[in-house]
Amino acid sequence: MSLAQKVNVMRAAVMGANDGILSVAGIVIGVAGASTSNFAIFISGIAGMLAGTVSMAMGEYVSVNSQKDSQKRAIIQQKAALATNYQQEYEFVHQKYLAHGIAPALAKKATDEMMAKDPLTTTVRERFGFNPKEFTSPYEAALASMIAFPTGSILPLAAITLFPEKIKVLATFISVVIALGLTGYFAAILSKADKFHGLLRNVISGIITMVVTFGIGYLIGNF
Repeated sequence: MSLAQKVNVMRAAVMGANDGILSVAGIVIGVAGASTSNFAIFISGIAGMLAGTVSMAMGEYVSVNSQKDSQKRAIIQQKAALATNYQQEYEFVHQKYLAHGIAPALAKKATDEMMAKDPLTTTVRERFGFNPKEFTSPYEAALASMIAFPTGSILPLAAITLFPEKIKVLATFISVVIALGLTGYFAAILSKADKFHGLLRNVISGIITMVVTFGIGYLIGNF
């Protein structure tokens, strides 16, 4: 796989783990708010883990396939454009190079060489921002997500089940916040976003999710 393809698979894995942590944490903490039964909490968490695993894997498969279909349409469009108006496509690439600050003579030489070598790859990359020779596999993305989701789910499920009764909700809350901070940080690295904001956003969304689900569970359990 190319670097871009590997990053896409890693993105699916990180997001799958993140969703596994957050989704199952929300379920088990919500049930813990309504019931003290460890069996009910554990079964709810397992059910959420299994449902989420299938849902995430199918979601990645459909999403990546949709992206792939769009890329294929763009390639067909560029093939037609090159066949009917090669000079216009040539000028588009030339102007893009000039816009990047390349000296006119060097931009002309680069355009000549790139268009002579592989006009389709060059124009698709410059117009649409992807390499037509590198498609992300929907199967690899789905598999990465399918493995990562239950792996992430283990943390809140183990915490809510194994910690003593008096501290299990708080212990689960703290462990999930730490884990979400890590996945938010790595997701920001993969997307080249601000790491602090990515971490903070993930942690805040997790805290809100757990507080809301626990509150709803507590109200239902004590209604």
